[in-house]
Amino acid sequence: MQFLCKEYQDGNPRVRGLVTDTRIHLVPSLNPDGYELAREAGSELGNWALGHWTEEGFDLFENFPDLASALWAAEERRLVPHQFPNHHIPIPEHYLAEDAAVAVETRAVMAWMDKNPFVLGANLQGGEKLVSFPFDTARPSPPTPAAAPRPLDYEDEHPELQETPDHAVFRWLAISYASAHLTMTETFRGGCHTQDVTDAMGIVQGAKWHPRAGSMNDFSYLHTNCLELSVYLGCDKFPHESELQQEWENNKESLLTFMEQVHRGIKGVVTDQQGEPIANATIVVGGINHNIKTASGGDYWRILNPGEYRVSARAEGYNPSVKTCHVLYDIGATQCNFVLSRSNWKRIREIMAMNGNRPIRLVVPGRPMTPRERLRLRMRL
Repeated sequence: MQFLCKEYQDGNPRVRGLVTDTRIHLVPSLNPDGYELAREAGSELGNWALGHWTEEGFDLFENFPDLASALWAAEERRLVPHQFPNHHIPIPEHYLAEDAAVAVETRAVMAWMDKNPFVLGANLQGGEKLVSFPFDTARPSPPTPAAAPRPLDYEDEHPELQETPDHAVFRWLAISYASAHLTMTETFRGGCHTQDVTDAMGIVQGAKWHPRAGSMNDFSYLHTNCLELSVYLGCDKFPHESELQQEWENNKESLLTFMEQVHRGIKGVVTDQQGEPIANATIVVGGINHNIKTASGGDYWRILNPGEYRVSARAEGYNPSVKTCHVLYDIGATQCNFVLSRSNWKRIREIMAMNGNRPIRLVVPGRPMTPRERLRLRMRL
């Protein structure tokens, strides 16, 4: 925060462009209670677990709704996407109940995500040195037809590594941070606690490394438009004050590069033929089975890797619009606007409903209509 403000005031063109063209939100601590406990113990007396939980005993990172398992269950029943969405999956009602086991911090973050149309996010953690991306949840292996029924408390020892539809984009984002870090890709030294789990890249899919359900990353991806990753800054969760300057130098370029990635892909506005914005319109990218929605002003942002994409915009009561959008390697999202014309399907459904959803009888010219047919005609008109 100090760096961005000072460099902006000093006229740094890179920082000025970033601050001017980007809405940046910074949260110093998601778990202030845990931080106070860890700060009091310090580096020598603390460990990775100290400060991990809130005062009420919640692990905030795993306290979000497990929407991934709900999506996969719907896929197995072939309900996606016509009956169950592949994006903006609603929060289960039982999770929103007042007596639900949900931390107040988690509720606040979910409300914050719903209020702001975030596009890209990173949560900074410690205890390892790598970048982790979704899915964090491991998908249970499907049972074989000959397998015996599973008990209710069954836990699959060999879950599948399920990739998100945006797997290539997540890898790009993760590499953008790790490759700009001064030491994160030096995996020849091994990991902080075990061998290198990143295949010498400094990045890893969460389910491959540390499977867990209900993570903030998975929730953000499946409930909002935001692509969220976890950045583990170093092995020591509580470095000494004398070490902080070097830690800043290690991560400074990575932080800037990562934030700049929000301007990669496509962006635009969806309006009707009168120029009025259409909120909650669905943006569909061909070949990527994960859609996003427009914000209240009809605007949208979709991070994509370089390439050519067939993109469509759809909204209730409108005819869809399709166009080809090109994403270049240089930073700067491609403008792809859509103008939707109103559809007559809504009126057709209303007429069919008045007719009891029965086929409307064809009136033959020259044949006198019955009183019932004249009544139906007046109702349709």
